[in-house]
Amino acid sequence: MGVRWYVVHTQAQGEGRADLNLRRQGFVTYLPRYLRSRRHARRTETVARPLFPRYLFVALDIARDRWRAVQSTFGVSDLVIVGNYPVPLPDGVVDEIRAREGEQGYVKLGLPSGVKPGSPIRLVDGIFADHRGVLERLADDHRVAVLLSLLGREVRVFVRAASIGAA
Repeated sequence: MGVRWYVVHTQAQGEGRADLNLRRQGFVTYLPRYLRSRRHARRTETVARPLFPRYLFVALDIARDRWRAVQSTFGVSDLVIVGNYPVPLPDGVVDEIRAREGEQGYVKLGLPSGVKPGSPIRLVDGIFADHRGVLERLADDHRVAVLLSLLGREVRVFVRAASIGAA
């Protein structure tokens, strides 16, 4: 079968703890993080946050590794399992996430490759999921302005940059 990536469900805000404890046991893990600006007490600071809160990835060979030990690791709630065995991620998912990392190792959130103002886009989530439109402009680091054709006219909608995909 070979080594594949599997999803670990962690305890609330326990991604780092689970990651550390799995690595101590010799497992290869991947906890993707991104940088986020946070305002608190009139200060703005940049903090590292998990890309997928309460989840991380672990590389396992189900036939060889003691994968049940993952489930009893401090900080881990469970492996994502169907039936009696963990469900592997589709090939290339972790590689795609790693390809979006910057020099510091944090995932860069933003527009998909090849998408720029004026490009046709498709919304992938939210109340306008599967609607098609045109990317008008970047509003800030995390939001974009999209022109959607609704009720016979173009309407400007602001959505998260992660919510759009190439049409």
